[in-house]
Amino acid sequence: MNNTRIRKKKKKKLKKWITVTLLSFLILLTGSGLYFFNVYNDVASAVDNMNKPISREVSEKREEKVEFTKKDPISILMVGIDERDGDNGRTDSMLVLTVNPEMKSTKIVSIPRDTRTELIDPEDPEDSSKDKINHAYAFGGIEMSIATVEHFLNIPIDYYVEINMEGFKDVVDAVNGIDVNNQYAFELDGITLEEGPQHLNGTETLAYARMRKQDPRGDIGRGERQREVISKIIQKGKSLSTLTNYDDILDALENNIKTNLTLSEIIGMQSSYKPAAETIDKLEIEGSNGFVGEVYYYMVEDETRQSLSDQLRQHLNLPPETVAEIYSN
Repeated sequence: MNNTRIRKKKKKKLKKWITVTLLSFLILLTGSGLYFFNVYNDVASAVDNMNKPISREVSEKREEKVEFTKKDPISILMVGIDERDGDNGRTDSMLVLTVNPEMKSTKIVSIPRDTRTELIDPEDPEDSSKDKINHAYAFGGIEMSIATVEHFLNIPIDYYVEINMEGFKDVVDAVNGIDVNNQYAFELDGITLEEGPQHLNGTETLAYARMRKQDPRGDIGRGERQREVISKIIQKGKSLSTLTNYDDILDALENNIKTNLTLSEIIGMQSSYKPAAETIDKLEIEGSNGFVGEVYYYMVEDETRQSLSDQLRQHLNLPPETVAEIYSN
């Protein structure tokens, strides 16, 4: 075999590994699968197109920016956006991940989209209003969503990942689908899923993650399925044998994901944060159904928020703090 053929073979192998590592990291960023060995031009270009910085460099709830070389625990807000004609869209799903490589664990919290809370405008924090948490994106985009979640949980949000929910099915198809054990037979948007174990493609997975009205647990059940989908994709992303459509993977990521993580930050996490995938804890937010006037909300008591905040702050190596009251003021 001549030198030219050897170089081509190495280049092809390199592209495969880089694509796999990018997928494992950027698909719902939980700190798992960070095997980024080298940088290849097409991957760098894809990450550059996905990168959408926000106005601040560090959360006001942190004294200084996290450093990957120190293995600082990090937090990530992941939102699935339901885009609509004529407005900015709304968050169809909202999850918070805390990643602690020293504890070798990741926590995933699903926030019900109808949760009543204070919406915080980062440009004018004093001018807040109470509404459904998923409206924050419609009113002020990802930066208002970040500020609102920080206030609700009283934790810093270091990074965000924004996913176009319609395009999410492309990501699932790129990893050749996932296996689930469906608890409730249902029909949604023309998709019918039977009860029991089955393999889902991207369109079916999107319906599986979105369904709530036919689930007796409503948003809680949907949040559980969304966390399940994330975990399943992470596991598929860690398995080289399942990843064959590398060009499709890059296209799915580049066209449907926005994040403030840079390529250098992704590379910086490659060795330090891989252990955080060893244990993934899925946390629910307990609450109750309620109405303000004729508008339905999911009500979460301050005591519940405090307990959850304490868990997440401990996981982020931060001291406990009292959450700001929402319903009493």
